[in-house]
Amino acid sequence: MGAPGSAEPLRSELWVKQQRCAVSLEPARALLRWWRSPGSGADACSVPVSEIITVEETEAQGKHYATGRWQRMEKPFSFTVHCVKRARHHRWKWAQVTFWSSDEQLCHRWLQTLRELLARLTCRPKHLLVFINPFGGKGQGKRIYERKVAPLFSLASITTDIVVTEHANQAKETLYEIDLDKYDGLVCVGGDGMFSEVLHGLIGRTQRNAGVDQNHPRATLVPSPLRIGIIPAGSTDCVCYSTVGTNDAETSALHIIVGDSLPMDVSSVHHNSTLLRYSVSLLGYGFYGDLIKDSEKKRWMGLARYDFAGVKTFLSHHYYEGTVSFLPAQHTVGSPRDRKPCRAGCFVCRQSKRQLEEEQKKALYGLENTEVEEWQVICGKFLAINATNMSCACPRSPRGLSPAAHLGDGSSDLILIRKCSRFDFLRFLVRHTNQCDQFDFSFVEVYRVKRFQFTSKHVEDEDSDLTERGKQRFGQICIDNPSCCCPASGSSWNCDGEVLHSPSIEVRVHCQLVQLFARGIEENPKQEPHS
Repeated sequence: MGAPGSAEPLRSELWVKQQRCAVSLEPARALLRWWRSPGSGADACSVPVSEIITVEETEAQGKHYATGRWQRMEKPFSFTVHCVKRARHHRWKWAQVTFWSSDEQLCHRWLQTLRELLARLTCRPKHLLVFINPFGGKGQGKRIYERKVAPLFSLASITTDIVVTEHANQAKETLYEIDLDKYDGLVCVGGDGMFSEVLHGLIGRTQRNAGVDQNHPRATLVPSPLRIGIIPAGSTDCVCYSTVGTNDAETSALHIIVGDSLPMDVSSVHHNSTLLRYSVSLLGYGFYGDLIKDSEKKRWMGLARYDFAGVKTFLSHHYYEGTVSFLPAQHTVGSPRDRKPCRAGCFVCRQSKRQLEEEQKKALYGLENTEVEEWQVICGKFLAINATNMSCACPRSPRGLSPAAHLGDGSSDLILIRKCSRFDFLRFLVRHTNQCDQFDFSFVEVYRVKRFQFTSKHVEDEDSDLTERGKQRFGQICIDNPSCCCPASGSSWNCDGEVLHSPSIEVRVHCQLVQLFARGIEENPKQEPHS
């Protein structure tokens, strides 16, 4: 038996649910294992130390067992291990395993050793700033936090300061003013809109402290050391679903508790040297821009407004003329159609970041020609222009808008849907709900880029008053007859669910600018019993 604090394995015979087990703790592998049949590997259970929430001494008095050696155990002693248990569909559950012994000193040795190992996990947060949106989604944010998250934080000895927001942008404003040095991370309880508020507040505060001008399109942004945790309580929870694999509050809380860390790209969106917004999921013009703009006018409908606006926008079938210029992401080791999704410990994200850093070093020292000749230009008529930094998966679209998009490779997947028939566009939309390749159409193009610009034909021609008046008359006919297929004067951009009214924008991807309390979607996670 190893001594507490040593690197030697600790092995004992303990009892679990009236069955004698061989229990082993291997500090070198940071793994707790036990066997129902001592001396064999049959019915083996295990849990990594990194996924143990806490260990506590359990009150053994009052336990009575009818059969077996339990009758002869005069005064049993016990300790309980609270840990993570994997369930179906990438969900994590809180599990408890209680170990018993008649040897009090042995139990205390196990408790001390496990606690010492847990104390070495410095990545775990101890004090968090929590923002709760009580209005988002179905208005259940406060209830979800109090019932599913707060008890787990308390169990893990995590202290919190809680801000229940009362108006839009309160979280962003708070982050600009509050002392952040005392926190180990931020938590937002709500939907994608709430996450976006916290994201903008954290990035803005970090750049202000570093003296970086966010309005400069070529500014090199400074990453923040604070991680953001997302407790899903919104309508789609796209960011949470794309980074964890499920929109389950308990799962997200457990990822925060064990101190997981996931780097994520952020795109800055500028117009005329002014920062408009940051984007982490979808930046959409045309179909998705019209959809979100129309849904904002119908908030009284609740969540049904998205379905209604979606049908209306589809029937309108407007297309928009413009010019897309983009800089291909040559540093990436993947492609949008390689069917290799971003997963936990993603090789593509790690390798792409290394190659991007090498590329930036060469450009800095003038060792190779810069980006002037690499830009590509596409002009045309588009039903939709989408840029995704992640798969944008959600329960309605489990694979997302771009299934092979990566969270931290320093690129965005630029998807161009050219003018086509309603039937063909419907086929394209339906592909987002199944396993088929949604890019396998002649009118769909997809590119992996690190920067892009878009200029609307409407903006290019706005100096001509005659042309402008004609477009306005034609646009009015479209509004009055939404079933007609015709060009419209200009759309809006859907930036992570918020409307941007400037059609002409400049977008740049900032590689791994923020960190989340997540580890990415696990590939076929093992489901091992802990009891």
